[in-house]
Amino acid sequence: TFSSVAPLLPCDSALCSVFQVDLPEPKRGVLLELYVQTVLFCRERGFKREQTSALLSIIKSIHEANVETPLNNIQQCFKYCKELLLCHSVRRPPFSIKLFSSGEVKCIFEYIHNSYMNHYKLYKYIFTPQVRIRHKLFYTETQAAPKTDRSPEMQQSSTTEEEEATLSKIMAGLSGTVLKYFCSQMMICKCFVFLFFSDSTSDLQTLVEKEVR
Repeated sequence: TFSSVAPLLPCDSALCSVFQVDLPEPKRGVLLELYVQTVLFCRERGFKREQTSALLSIIKSIHEANVETPLNNIQQCFKYCKELLLCHSVRRPPFSIKLFSSGEVKCIFEYIHNSYMNHYKLYKYIFTPQVRIRHKLFYTETQAAPKTDRSPEMQQSSTTEEEEATLSKIMAGLSGTVLKYFCSQMMICKCFVFLFFSDSTSDLQTLVEKEVR
């Protein structure tokens, strides 16, 4: 764990000033550790100052792309990483400049993959807010049924017979796989809810078969 009063090393202090890292712990410590490890990697590979600066900017850009949303965007981050490396490995002014050779690009990509992408979810967990989704179901009032001369007992019997006939017709048209799915009490409840809000039998079968898959 990182202490909120931990003293900054000279390298940490310089990186904190250059990248304007003004975050509470543990975010500040995690981000500075990412930058420091990148500087150490550049020193091991003998990169020049401009190469080290470019790689730090690439790491910073990838990290910002990652934490701009709490949703999973790892494929977009990978694509963005490749685009940034390409822009710094091909001489095509003013669109790109060649700072890294093909061998250096391969080495850098492996480093980013091993050091950042393998811990992609951890960085997202630390730097993005947690999202919780709660579902609510609201019912609207239905129009009252027209009054008839029949007694309440006859109306209730007629309504029950109509519902049973409708349900039997729908169940008869469903496949065997779908019928097995309705063995669950939860799915029986879902079936009745769907019947009251939709008149399309084909939509019901499509919904259930999709859940079965």
